[in-house]
Amino acid sequence: MASSLFSLVGKSAVVLGGTSGLGRTIALGLADAGADVLASGRRQELVDEVATEVEAKGRKSLRIASDVRKRESVVAARDAAIQAWGKVDILVNAAGITKKVPTLEMAQSDWDAILETNLTGALQGCLVFGEHMLQRRSGRIINIASIGSFRALYQVAAYNASKAGLASLTRSLAVEWSRHGVLVNAIAPGVFRTDMNAALLEGTERGREFLMRTPMGRYGKAEELIGAAVYLASEASSFVTGQLLAVDGGFLASGVNQ
Repeated sequence: MASSLFSLVGKSAVVLGGTSGLGRTIALGLADAGADVLASGRRQELVDEVATEVEAKGRKSLRIASDVRKRESVVAARDAAIQAWGKVDILVNAAGITKKVPTLEMAQSDWDAILETNLTGALQGCLVFGEHMLQRRSGRIINIASIGSFRALYQVAAYNASKAGLASLTRSLAVEWSRHGVLVNAIAPGVFRTDMNAALLEGTERGREFLMRTPMGRYGKAEELIGAAVYLASEASSFVTGQLLAVDGGFLASGVNQ
């Protein structure tokens, strides 16, 4: 019984921003749980790579690139998935960017790009796929938030604002859509070393502070997000909506650690 609760066999998933970093790991984890998966992103060669990996697991995939800043490309990804599989059961919004800079020195263009990708891009995904899910009265949306949704991280004001906004968007859509069968939740990762943040963490005071503030005393491993994603995508979470599930090694619980 427990294993069937977490099974995604027969489900179809789209992961926007699923071709690199944490999104890629989540996409492959959903495939391991039984889902057919379209991992979409801006770079076609990476889309092709992840599709090949999904297919190697015995699941179906598609090779559709998209940019969350361009609504028409998100619509094209949705329509391709519906045409191929008849439905989309699961959406993961994982596209994200950041830039560390003193806020007084931040260019307006950087602020706009970060908010457009991390918050407005997630909204576009929710709207485009949510319309389909609401028509079916069934669906799961999983946004990738951050510990920055709850705590201010130094010199990444745009990132913090975008992720705090994403937390609020998650709750707002859950309130609107859950009674119609579409559950909306988010995962808030703690500190995971990725290509996007490696330069900020490796051998830096910032990296050492993150480790000090994380009770487990280490960075997360990307595969440690898979369980949370599968849970929120599966029947195991059928009465869970509007929640932000922290996978953070205890960071948000932390006070004094020494």
